[in-house]
Amino acid sequence: MKFYKYQGAGNDFLIADNRDGSIVLSTEQIAALCDRRYGVGADGLMLLESPDHSSDGFRMTYFNSDGSGGMMCGNGGRCIVAFAADMGITDFRFHAADGCHQADILSDDGRTKTVSLQMKDVASCQHHDSLTGPSVPSDGYFLDTGTRHYVRIVKDLDAYDVVGEGRDIRYNAAELQPVGANVNFIEPSEDGTLKVRTYEKGVEDETFACGTGIVASCIAAYEAGIRPYTSGGSHVVYEVKAKRDRLKVTFRPLDMSGRVAEDVWLTGPATFVAQIICEI
Repeated sequence: MKFYKYQGAGNDFLIADNRDGSIVLSTEQIAALCDRRYGVGADGLMLLESPDHSSDGFRMTYFNSDGSGGMMCGNGGRCIVAFAADMGITDFRFHAADGCHQADILSDDGRTKTVSLQMKDVASCQHHDSLTGPSVPSDGYFLDTGTRHYVRIVKDLDAYDVVGEGRDIRYNAAELQPVGANVNFIEPSEDGTLKVRTYEKGVEDETFACGTGIVASCIAAYEAGIRPYTSGGSHVVYEVKAKRDRLKVTFRPLDMSGRVAEDVWLTGPATFVAQIICEI
């Protein structure tokens, strides 16, 4: 079985072309492939599949490294668009677990592409006061950007215990159960960028970047009054510093109509790493 490894801002994935429908993987097989000690190693696995609708270019089926699925992955979305382009696909409209997406490739040096991906509109951003119960920290926000996220504003993020605190909230905050949520920790920088670190459920560890978490962090930052990097017209722009790479989030903030953000775009790198032949 042939896989292609891509990474988006250090968030790495195994991707296979399954447009013929021949690849069927169990939860155990996915977990084994993603295992960093005994498998290939990745934060997640994706299958590029035939589109559900004639208006789409393809379908993205995503799995976390533990084999769980049913959610969107922003960095994965950018990587599968880069993979689709490398497979000769030119229509970058696709269907994922949270609905329809489209993307644009802004640059391509042959190995790394800069991909701008349209994310789902965000329906709500709940401050801790609107969550029932005392288990979530008092400085956080809960929102769904294709995956459930909890966002906290902290100080000295570089030294923060992201894994310990993230795991505690992910498993022990009763308000977020039984599904749980990814947990993001953010801190504004003096240069106007937003620093973001994320504990991801399904990986059960900190990842180098989380696309849906970065989007959630920027929307929560706006709701908390943290100024964007720049704004113009009806949109705001946040420049984000993940573990190592920089990304950009653009959205139109809303005060009415039942949503808090629309026309949301995540832009960042997607890099081909290797082609891998595996026996399952």
